[in-house]
Amino acid sequence: MAGLIINPEDLLKITGENEQAAAKDSEAATISVVLLQDLDCADCAAKLEKRVQAMPGVKSARINFAMGKLYLEHQVPIAEVLRVVKNMGYRGHLEGYPDLVEDNLPFWRSNNYAIAALISAVFLSLALGLDFLAAPHFYQAAAYILAIGLGAYHPARTGLSVLITARELDMNILMTLAAVGAAAIGQYQEGAVVVFLFALGNALQAYSLDRTRNSIRTLMELAPAQALIRRNGVEVLLNVEDVEIGDIMLVKPGEKISMDGQVVAGASAVNQAAITGESMPAAKQRGDQVFAGTLNQLGALEVKVTRLAKDNTVARIIHLVEEAQGQKAPSQQFIDRFAHYYTPAVILGAVLVAVLPPLVGGYSWSRWFYEALAMLLVACPCALVISTPVSIVSAIGNAARQGIMIKGGAYLEQAGDVRAIAMDKTGTLTSGQPELTDIILKGDWDEARVLGAAAAIEKRSEHPLAQAILNSAQERDILLPDLQGFASVPGKGARGIISGEECLIGSPAFLAENGISIDRAAEQINDLNAQGRTTVLLGAEGKVQALLAAADRLRENSPRAVRDLHAAGISNVIMLTGDNYAAARRTADLTGVDHFRAELMPEDKLQVIRELQEEYGAVAMVGDGVNDAPALAAASLGIAMGVAGSDAAIDTADIALMGDDLSKLAYLIALSRKTLRIIKQNIGFSLLFKGMILLLVVPGWLTLWLAVAADMGTTLLVTMNGLRLLRFRTQ
Repeated sequence: MAGLIINPEDLLKITGENEQAAAKDSEAATISVVLLQDLDCADCAAKLEKRVQAMPGVKSARINFAMGKLYLEHQVPIAEVLRVVKNMGYRGHLEGYPDLVEDNLPFWRSNNYAIAALISAVFLSLALGLDFLAAPHFYQAAAYILAIGLGAYHPARTGLSVLITARELDMNILMTLAAVGAAAIGQYQEGAVVVFLFALGNALQAYSLDRTRNSIRTLMELAPAQALIRRNGVEVLLNVEDVEIGDIMLVKPGEKISMDGQVVAGASAVNQAAITGESMPAAKQRGDQVFAGTLNQLGALEVKVTRLAKDNTVARIIHLVEEAQGQKAPSQQFIDRFAHYYTPAVILGAVLVAVLPPLVGGYSWSRWFYEALAMLLVACPCALVISTPVSIVSAIGNAARQGIMIKGGAYLEQAGDVRAIAMDKTGTLTSGQPELTDIILKGDWDEARVLGAAAAIEKRSEHPLAQAILNSAQERDILLPDLQGFASVPGKGARGIISGEECLIGSPAFLAENGISIDRAAEQINDLNAQGRTTVLLGAEGKVQALLAAADRLRENSPRAVRDLHAAGISNVIMLTGDNYAAARRTADLTGVDHFRAELMPEDKLQVIRELQEEYGAVAMVGDGVNDAPALAAASLGIAMGVAGSDAAIDTADIALMGDDLSKLAYLIALSRKTLRIIKQNIGFSLLFKGMILLLVVPGWLTLWLAVAADMGTTLLVTMNGLRLLRFRTQ
């Protein structure tokens, strides 16, 4: 964890005159990110955000509590912002200036609460030792006072800063008042125990939150900082920031891939678990995409760079996760509103407890003043406020490691409420890449000659089946014959001359128009069409030589994904496609979806989503292409296939499946429901425990040490309960 930073005044010199000049321009604004330290309280983060937002010259300020970052749009010099952050009791440095901090300090040296806990523990132990040795009371009291004064220095300084600058009470000032008040009425030991427990609880909470933040920081270390690039025939090792689109990157076996790109030479197996969550390595060959941060296991690869380092898949994941963790879920928004009224109400109750019993019942002022101090400690809503964000952050981090990018806590919660899921067919349930399924010979030519002639013509064609035929010929190592006189008839077929013989490939109508009878093939054509396959005919020597049929390849995990969704309680899985009815029915039968709708335009898919919402309520839509974007936007929850896929689909969707793996859908729903259960547990436990502690005021049993132990203990318990989501797995 980072440690000490240089003074804001020194930073102003480093950032220089350019920013000062920009600040003088009323239209100019600078975008900055400040990395914050010691920010372990969501309620305190809200107060800091409010204070920075109120600064003259700050256009906008937003704190991502999960990542410990302050996002700024400002005209005032950044040093002024850092000065306010420091005055509020926190440390921070401008992102991009790592040389301003001392890295790799142990947590217990870099966290102010940990240091305060250590100091107060030393003097508290000394005081207890003196008490055991029956030393004079003066020495015991002095040790207790030192434990209070030195241990509470940082919390008191932070609390006073918030009180002065933001005019709000936080837990630090409440604890300080309680500790000082205890000392004032002679309860030195109680005051010292309160300081120690408070500092220890905050240190443990900060340590726990660091675990969630580190789960995302590790993503930043996935991609190597350098790449081996070949330029102008020379191999050179470059920093990834200096690599350009179109460069050829060389990746050796056992090395991590540094940049996103497309394989142009070589073949290998690449472990993509860090990006897509796939358990098995993916085979890569010429034309396949590879991602930064993945591990090349077997062969050497030459990769053409397709994205800059700042735009690669890892960078996009980090951006998505940080943005998601910075957004508040509906349950968190409710808690924030509740805490806004809860804290003042408890403080008012504490005042009444201090005043009313002595005035009305003639009870001791010191006793009820003591009870009021204890109530002040209970007033802090730390456990309640942190109960939701720590759960959301943990769940989003867990999902990211599984290859599921969730854009916000609201979408995570929504996934658990989904009652029906609509899916696109092409590119979602299927791979979107047709493959040759049938070669039916009808003439004198053998299969190799048929496929060679068809591939030679289709090599120059734009027919949808062209690539499927070419791929099949390549897989069988068929040498393509020379082609002359190529001509294409859009929408019908193509022709060319091979070895002096005119060959035609295309629809039955195309061959019939050119004098070739299709009567002998008519029945088989109808059978193939009924199976949802696309069929073309190859004609030569005045007759049909063969039928070639292709179909979109079903994703291997699609049937299992549908079964898993049914097992998870999603009883309505609907397939939507623009494809013909026969092809849609074939895919529906193979995958096991409950219903399907075929021959839909993008606006039709949108209408179907609205109809499903009226029938089922919360409906998710899963798609991959531009034509799915309207339906993704209209659905209760939009889920895009693959961050490496269509940008329009990714931008529109609420969730993205990195590895195009539909089996992650059931995992997402299970994770969402588990998260909602834990959030409800945390909220219920926080309110119940606070209520039980406050009831101890009635008989006068509430003590300072019990109040702080209960408050910090509750906070730690809900934090640890939320952290369980980092380890969540389905069976």
